Formats: sequence, structure tokens, C-alpha cells
Amino acid sequence: MKKILLPLLMLIVSFGMKAQDGPEGILFASKEDTNRLTNAYINPAMKGLIYGMNNGWYHTAKVHKKFGFDLTIGFNGSMVPSKDEMFSLANLTSINQPTGDITSATVAGSENNGSQATVTFQESGITYTGTFDMPGGIKEDLPLNAVPAPAIQASMGLPFKSDIILRYVPKVGSDDVKGGLFGIGLKKEITDWFGPMDKTPLHVSLLATYSTMGVDYNIVDEDPNDDIEIENGKVDFNLNSYTVQAIASLNFPVINIYGGIGYTGGTSSLDMTGRYTLSYNASLNQRTLTNPLNLDSNVSGFKTTLGTRLSLGFFKIFADYTLQEYNAINAGIAFSFR
Repeated sequence: MKKILLPLLMLIVSFGMKAQDGPEGILFASKEDTNRLTNAYINPAMKGLIYGMNNGWYHTAKVHKKFGFDLTIGFNGSMVPSKDEMFSLANLTSINQPTGDITSATVAGSENNGSQATVTFQESGITYTGTFDMPGGIKEDLPLNAVPAPAIQASMGLPFKSDIILRYVPKVGSDDVKGGLFGIGLKKEITDWFGPMDKTPLHVSLLATYSTMGVDYNIVDEDPNDDIEIENGKVDFNLNSYTVQAIASLNFPVINIYGGIGYTGGTSSLDMTGRYTLSYNASLNQRTLTNPLNLDSNVSGFKTTLGTRLSLGFFKIFADYTLQEYNAINAGIAFSFR
């Protein structure tokens, strides 16, 4: 079970390690710019995780018989569009841009596309001047250049032609980074609403799901001689996602074709806590921040999925592709006992 969350934990840790000994490097900008920079940098990962968490909930519209069940293990990946691999540092109040517009990588961009920013701003009557490195991305570390999301679930047949679907990963990780996941879904078959259609291989269902994920990451001050001193540094990521879909499948003895259309969305939050003492002007001035970041964002939109499944008795192999803001791929295996 711990390995299911490993790609996500690697993503969060990579975010932390790419900045000046951590995401805290962005704190050298003014407070307003720090919020904007952090949002722009991490937002593609949060979007990708939300879209990925909403993917892979089904590989057939047909529900189990009462107390029938299956176990599904798969890979979900949301592909970040190229336009979201870079962002502009323009129109920031504290960033000096002597050569015009400066761009830098988001977390989904290349590790070689970070940039150095010079800051000058006033706060409480003091002028702060310094430089910091914008982090590069982790594109080279992402499988298929897609943001991975956990994909293990079990479903069981209930009365009234419905299935309950559960995803659960307990909070696992190391002393420095831990994450956990819970998701629940309900699939209700409505094929008999359409008269004689229930005598054909075509099955139609309604699907509604909800997921929540939390990851906390401890920021360690690995270099006491740099320009930032950290006490009790920590970053908490929380994501909530949902999807409502109408799904259908053609269930033949060996090959099944399935798909769906619906609405997907979710919210994410990032909280950075602790005490951070920043040195400016060749260490002539210091600026202390406590619990400096509290950011929220949301995404939503329509999605369409098409996939196929190979049935070998109780063993299934499936793959599908989803069209949405961040297109997604999903593939895996299932053990189904109807």
C-alpha cells in the first residue's frame, strides 16, 4: 500500500527541494509576490492531481450482483499542457526585470528552466534587496510527462443495482513527508430505465465520486550558513476532488468498450507554517515571517472518457483516455468476482 502513494510523495518532495534549499526560497519576494509565485509554480501539479484523482473510477458500466466485488490496481496520469510548463514573472511589484519579461518553469516544467530573480521592495520603512533562485521543474522525473495519482480501489455490489467503490491509503511515508488518501464512489445502473435495452450487451450507469488527499512535508534547514533560518518549517497540502458522470459500456464475453461524459472538479490548499528569518542587503537587514503561506485554488470542467477492457475470466486488463483540461491516461488490472 505504501508504494501507491510513492509517486505523489516524490512529487511533493521534489517541489520542496527545487527551490533555495526548499520552497521557502520564494519567500524572499514581497508577501504579495510570494503568494503569486507559489501559486503559479505549484498550480499545475495541484490541477494534475485533482484531475488524476477523478480518473480511473470505472472500467465498465455494469454493476456487480449483490455482494459481488472487484479489486482494481492502475496507473492514472494527467498530462500537463506545454503552456503550463512555464509562467511569467511580469507585473510583480518586488521583482526587478532589467532585461524585460522573465519566465521560469512551473513544477511541471524542465529542471533546467528555473531563473534567478532580484528583489527590491519596502516593508515597514525598510528597503530589502536580494536575489533568489526560482526552482526548476520536475518534468524529467514524471512518468510519461504526466502528474501521477494513486489508483487502487475496491468495489462491492449493493441492492438496487448499485456498487459502492472505495479508495483508501493510510497516512504513510517518512519522518519528513507523509501522505494519505480516502475516496468513495457510488455507481447506479439505470439500463432498465430504457426498456428492452437491458436485454442487450449495452449497460448504462450514473457515477458520483469524492476523494480527499493530504500530504505534509517538513522543511529542514540543511544549510545554517545560507540567507534563511528556519524554525519548525512545514508545508501541508490538501486536495478534495469530485466527479459526476453518465457512463456506458458494451460488455461482450472477451472485449468490452466503455466510456462516459460528465463534470469534474476539486479544490486544493497549501499552508506553510513555521518561522523563517530572511537576510537581505548582504545580511545588513533581516525580515522574519511566521506562517507565511495560506493558498487556495480550484479547478472544474467537463470530461469525456473512452476505453477498452479485456476480460479473461475474473482477470481484467483495461486502458482508457480522458479529454479534459489536463488530458489523462489510465491503465491497469482488476480481479472481478460477480
